[in-house]
Amino acid sequence: MKLILKLIAGIVAGILVGLYVPITGVELLFTVKELIGQIISFTIPLIILFFIASGIAGLPKGSGHLLGKTVGFAYSSTIIAGTLAFLLVSAVIPFLSGGITFEAEVATEIGSFIDLEIPPLMGVMTALVTAFVFGIGMSQLELDTLKKVSDQGRDVIDGLLSKVIIPALPFYIAGVFAEMTVAGTVVDTLQTFGVVLIAALVMHWLWLSVLYIATGVLLKRNPIELVKNMLPAYFTALGTMSSAATIPVSLQSSKANNVKEDVANFTVPLCATIHLSGSTITIVTCAMAVMFLSPSMEVPSLMGMLPFIMMLGVVMIAAPGAPGGAVMSALGLLTSMLGFNEGAVALMIALYLAQDSFGTACNVTGDGIIALWVDRFSEKSSS
Repeated sequence: MKLILKLIAGIVAGILVGLYVPITGVELLFTVKELIGQIISFTIPLIILFFIASGIAGLPKGSGHLLGKTVGFAYSSTIIAGTLAFLLVSAVIPFLSGGITFEAEVATEIGSFIDLEIPPLMGVMTALVTAFVFGIGMSQLELDTLKKVSDQGRDVIDGLLSKVIIPALPFYIAGVFAEMTVAGTVVDTLQTFGVVLIAALVMHWLWLSVLYIATGVLLKRNPIELVKNMLPAYFTALGTMSSAATIPVSLQSSKANNVKEDVANFTVPLCATIHLSGSTITIVTCAMAVMFLSPSMEVPSLMGMLPFIMMLGVVMIAAPGAPGGAVMSALGLLTSMLGFNEGAVALMIALYLAQDSFGTACNVTGDGIIALWVDRFSEKSSS
């Protein structure tokens, strides 16, 4: 919640600077934004490399049937959620005002005091493939030393995110909104904020409704009872904004839904890491809105968007646990696969962080459904 308030303060400060501060002050804030943007761009491949490699290498062993079912259900849930979000947003977005845009129609004269470029060590796809090669290799060959290096690399990047990048985001957002204010597009941008956030929240609740009603019908359980048992986990996640911090409550909720203890103890902690259907819904919804509102970007068809959603499902598996970690992991795909520029990336970060607690709550509540299905299929395989 503190981060959201700081984010709002950043937006307000950026607008005020753009309106009332001389151009030199705007350029100073713009310089800060450029520097933070360079650090973010440099960090994106490292997030993908270390988090995914460490995540794959750290998957539990000795529970092959449970692991396969849990990962399969979690990935399928994420892909279906992202696809449904795309279809629903595609139907709704044309009703938004066609004149709204967040990009300047003419170039502004704002410049940075420092011309500093920090090129990433590798491209996003190179980092992704490298992460899979080393992650699978460490797991199969039991390379404990290399896994320790990978885990420590993940810890370094996690520290960079939580101690430097995430706290600096309000200044980054302030710089972007100051630039928009000078360009004269900030009012149009803010008009879309509320609409997109409401759309993302509605998508979350629709997805959870589909999950619980379908599961209740197919497993011959009362959906209302299932939802009631998971509500403590939902509201805990709203407060903590962390799937990991909600695990104790999620375990109690899943066991209240009659999931066997050994299945719940395995599935719920694992899903807290690999099942991010709510975050995927938010990223797809916000990305579609940003592309629609940008005159220089074309909204792709379902077949054009599907590879992005499928790759997003993979990247979400090892997203950092810090608030905003999911969107930071997705930035590489947004820039490389959808062609997002700096203004679009900044808007995505702002939109995502504004609803992060609701996305986390959707993730956690969906974990309860994954546990129910893994429990059912483990009964069949053992009988």
